[in-house]
Amino acid sequence: MTPISPPDVIKILLLGFLAVVTAFAFTPALTHFLYKNRLWKKSSKDKSIDGKELPYFKKFHSDKETNTPRMGGLLFPITTLFLAFLFFIISEISDIWWLQKLNFLSRQQTWLPLFALIAASLVGLFDDILQVVSWPKNTLLKRLWGKLNGYVGGGLSLRYRLLLVALIGLIGGLWFYFKLDWNMIHIPMIGNVFIGFWYIPLFILVMVATYSGGVIDGLDGLAGGAFGSIFGAYTIIALSQQQFDLAAFCAVLMGSILAFLWFNVPPARFYMGEAGIIGLCAALTVVAFLTNAVLVLPIIAILLVAESASVIIQLISKKYCKKKVFLAAPIHHHFEAKNWPHYKVTMRFWIIGLVAAILGVTIKLLG
Repeated sequence: MTPISPPDVIKILLLGFLAVVTAFAFTPALTHFLYKNRLWKKSSKDKSIDGKELPYFKKFHSDKETNTPRMGGLLFPITTLFLAFLFFIISEISDIWWLQKLNFLSRQQTWLPLFALIAASLVGLFDDILQVVSWPKNTLLKRLWGKLNGYVGGGLSLRYRLLLVALIGLIGGLWFYFKLDWNMIHIPMIGNVFIGFWYIPLFILVMVATYSGGVIDGLDGLAGGAFGSIFGAYTIIALSQQQFDLAAFCAVLMGSILAFLWFNVPPARFYMGEAGIIGLCAALTVVAFLTNAVLVLPIIAILLVAESASVIIQLISKKYCKKKVFLAAPIHHHFEAKNWPHYKVTMRFWIIGLVAAILGVTIKLLG
């Protein structure tokens, strides 16, 4: 393996910086559109994920949800797609080597994660639109949608969202297995292990599990900080493997997330929404498999694991033991229920996420 050259590192750092600048530039137009069209929920939540009314839950999902727009996560695919095609076009028409160097659109490294990001973001955008639409009273459409979804004006139910995410995972798993002939995973400190056809269900499982951690998008700034450290970690892993275009892709996503975070810290100007969550989770899953670093993903993304696990534990405990393990779930609401200020929860979770990302990268680089 040849040494990593300074131009490759500069490419990644510069594209990350340009992503911040570009996302900042797009934000005024995006927020103007979101506020002008009142693209926010028309009523706040008063029930937990299991459909039970909870005093804590209503407190956390206050009426602030009804005047803060969703779909802020559109910054991620818009920024990434813009920079990808901008520098691809420039590389085609320019003879300047360093401008050509900034092109990170490559068939082997970035076509798949970019496609996953765009396709999944469109699925999430569809769900966001359903969540913010105002339904006419006593219409056939309202009744039909209510039967399909279980409740009106709340977007796709969790069941349908998980099915869509699983479908995205199935497509990705089939592509990796049949088109790319990938059938092994890397176990840190041991090496590559052949798993054959089980690669496909593993891909689906990781996609669904990663998305289930999307419940982290419940406090201003929390999801942005978590995903920022995650994609920062995979930038380093891809760079260490000399997948420079993939590292640049991760850096661009990290830069756009940091720009989003600037506007998402309390009081949030907009929320990430499903357009952001599903898109990031799909891209993250593809990146984790492309870098053969899927087994360190639970460490790097420890916050997503904790958020998802807290909901699962709470549901199982309430169903079979008739009692709650947490005061409220997901776990960030548990700490709020213990009277932690929301900014303390967010910042401490950021610290945990960053430390876990450093640990995950270290384990991957060691083996």
